[in-house]
Amino acid sequence: MTKRIAILGSTGSIGKNALRVIEALGADYKVTALTAHNNVELLAEQVRKFKPKIAAVTNPEKLDTFKKLLGKTEIEIHSGNKGLLAAASDKDVDVVIAAIVGAAGLEAILAAAKAGKILAIANKEPLVIAGALLTKTAKETGAKILPVDSEHSAVFQAMQSGNAKEVNRIILTASGGPFRGATKEQIQNATIEQALAHPTWNMGKKITIDSATMMNKALEIIEAKWLFDVPVEKIEVLVHPESIIHSMVEFVDGSVIAQMSGPDMCLPIQYALTFPHRVKGITKHLRLEEIGKLTFERPDMEVFKALKIGYEVARTGGTAAAVFNAANEAAVKEFLEGKIKFVNIVELIERCLDRHDVKTNATLEDLILADKWARNEVKGCLSKTT
Repeated sequence: MTKRIAILGSTGSIGKNALRVIEALGADYKVTALTAHNNVELLAEQVRKFKPKIAAVTNPEKLDTFKKLLGKTEIEIHSGNKGLLAAASDKDVDVVIAAIVGAAGLEAILAAAKAGKILAIANKEPLVIAGALLTKTAKETGAKILPVDSEHSAVFQAMQSGNAKEVNRIILTASGGPFRGATKEQIQNATIEQALAHPTWNMGKKITIDSATMMNKALEIIEAKWLFDVPVEKIEVLVHPESIIHSMVEFVDGSVIAQMSGPDMCLPIQYALTFPHRVKGITKHLRLEEIGKLTFERPDMEVFKALKIGYEVARTGGTAAAVFNAANEAAVKEFLEGKIKFVNIVELIERCLDRHDVKTNATLEDLILADKWARNEVKGCLSKTT
């Protein structure tokens, strides 16, 4: 039976890899909807090649350019947030790959969950911001949430060796980023170029900066809590610079099940699409004798304070995670524009959390308002210091 797939964010790194995977999987996998924000040139190429039913441009200012590039077509063309909603909830879509960086795709992902879709979630934000709401909705509608994020895909794969009650620990691995082993003083004035020089993964700028601050692991702790329904105390982080073991699960009998593969996002994307089956794919196979050894270290939570804050936010719940994520997005943007120092990213996040009144049992509206408040708070903090 053909799986019909919508890709939210098809022109980004995950989206492009997803299309490579789908093409290699063959006729049993069909692209039904594609969306992009600014890169309408690439979107037009993708649409011509894969011939989806729906194409959406979320930046309305780019819509006319996209239409001109595409020319005469029978494809449904949508714009703005409505375009995302149309792609995510269309009756002819079975699987929604969520690959939009940041909070922008949250409403569409919740709509897909309400429609009972299979959600292949690559970006952390939906489960970080709205984990309680999203998992509750999925349970009510029968929607399946399958992780594409490499660490959570690894945990999900390892979990097939037991059940949730038998889990003793979830161990999320981290590359350590470009500042592994650095002191507070050494990263105080890190440049944009230094922060973007990731030693292992080739990713977008925002997530690469998150790796440098280890904010990505902080967000993954919150994500894992909701995905696997485990208390925060059972989630640990280990630095593993080779990026071969993507994460591990320790069971109550002492067995540790690890998922290993090269640093290539095609494998977790494919596993989400073919689950519960495994098929031959385009990922290069490991040669362990070439790797030689694997190393592990505990992260320094005083140097990488985002991790420590992440645990606190995961325990707090409510709107705290929405503020945590939004403040980070806003601060990273300021850093990439050269307006703040690297060290200021986490300082701004902490300041926002200190000033926020957490609302528990948050609705979608509460979460969106908290997100907006945090972004404005970052701007407000910066305007007072300039």
